Amino acid sequence: MKDKINLVLTGVGGQGVITVANILGKAAINAGINVFVSEVHGMAQRGGSVICMVRIGNVSGALIPSGTADAIVSMEPIEALRYIQYANKNTKIITDVTPVVPFTVSVGMEKYPDLDMVFRELEKHGTLYKVDAVKIAKDAGDIIVKNIVMLGALAAAKVLPFKKEILLETILENIPSKFRDMNKKAFENGIEAFEK
Repeated sequence: MKDKINLVLTGVGGQGVITVANILGKAAINAGINVFVSEVHGMAQRGGSVICMVRIGNVSGALIPSGTADAIVSMEPIEALRYIQYANKNTKIITDVTPVVPFTVSVGMEKYPDLDMVFRELEKHGTLYKVDAVKIAKDAGDIIVKNIVMLGALAAAKVLPFKKEILLETILENIPSKFRDMNKKAFENGIEAFEK
């Protein structure tokens, strides 16, 4: 395993990007590994872009240099493209396939880019893994666990320096007990979706 792991997590406000970053940070601590978590969010509460960086291992700062991400995990396809400067040919780019249509598109001021074009562009920068996280989350019980589906996919990508059991334990420690079964199912189904 590498001595440092750089993760870029992105999406739009309300998709649980910051929750995912915090869970990864706590999981690293639970595994006894050094970690830095940073978050940059603009109009997060209004569906704006959110990016978090998680650096695990032999690192001394929270910000990831361009071109050094081991994985980019995106809750929304365009957001993966927005932060593609962090990718290199070895980066695993894991994105949900479901777009979140911005207000400006809804009212006809702008057009959402063609999804196939977005995916083709992402494939030029790393290895792309497409996950239907919305469908998987709904199957697990609620769209709210979409971020946990994406954590499952990340766990399956073999970039994390700790076992997926530690990550699952950390998730379950940090949510109310009545939601544990749904989150466990979402996580396991995310692993399965990635492996397919």
